[in-house]
Amino acid sequence: MTDSATLIELDERIAAVRENIRTLTEQAAAYSGAADEDLAATRIAEQEEILAVLLKERETLAR
Repeated sequence: MTDSATLIELDERIAAVRENIRTLTEQAAAYSGAADEDLAATRIAEQEEILAVLLKERETLAR
């Protein structure tokens, strides 16, 4: 696999994770109750961690 193909795949994964975060944020706004809010916050934090890893990986490949 070439670096450009890898970068394209990473960009697609990054876009998907960003969309997940956006969707989870919208859902969190509609939730009521502490348990729902905690679950939403946990899911968003997980997605943000994944995004950070992917962005770091992309930065390394782009050099």
